[in-house]
Amino acid sequence: MGRIAGVSAAETRERLLQAAAEVFAERGYEGTRVADIAAAAGVSNGALYAHFSSKAELLAAALEAHGRPVLADLLAADPSRSIMDVLFIVGRCLPHGDDDHGRLVVEALVAATRDEEVARRVRGHFGEKAEWLTSLVRTAQAGDEIDRTLAPDAIAHFCLLLAMGSSLVTQDLHPVGDEGWTALIARVLSALAPTEATKQ
Repeated sequence: MGRIAGVSAAETRERLLQAAAEVFAERGYEGTRVADIAAAAGVSNGALYAHFSSKAELLAAALEAHGRPVLADLLAADPSRSIMDVLFIVGRCLPHGDDDHGRLVVEALVAATRDEEVARRVRGHFGEKAEWLTSLVRTAQAGDEIDRTLAPDAIAHFCLLLAMGSSLVTQDLHPVGDEGWTALIARVLSALAPTEATKQ
C-alpha cells in the first residue's frame, strides 16, 4: 500500500491520526504496531514515517487531534458567556465524555508510565492544556469570577484531574446520577467564587 492517488499530504496525515486514535483505543499502545496503524489508514509504513517519526509521536498527535476543545468552543460560540458558566457546563458533562477519546487518554497515561518518549510527549500535551486553563482562570480572576487569592495553576491542575478521572472512571464502571453530579459541580464552583473579604 503506497500513497493513495489523489490524496494530499494533509489528508494522509488526517487518515493516519484517525486510524491511530481508533487502533490505540482498541488494542492499547503496547499492543499496537506501526504497521497496524498504516494498514488501518490504507497507506504504507513509509508514508506513515514521512509524517511521524515514532509510535510515541503518533500517539501524542492523535491525542491532540482528537481531544475536543470543549471549553474553547463554548467560549468562541458565545464570548459574552462567563467563564464560570463555561466551567459549569463542561463539569456537568464530565461523566458523559467521549468514550473513544477517553480510551485514548487512558492509553496515553498508561504508556507514559512505561515509555520515556511517550511520557515526554504526553507531558507536553497536558502541559499546554494546563497553561491554557491557568490563563483562563487568571482571566476569570481579573473579572472577579474566581477568588484572586486562589492559585490559578492549582485550579487548572484540579480541572485536569477531574477530566482525567472522568476518562478512567466511566459510567459503566461507576454510574452517577446527573442531578447529584450537577449539584456537586455547582457547589465546587461556588467555592471558587470571591467573597466580600477576598474582593478587598
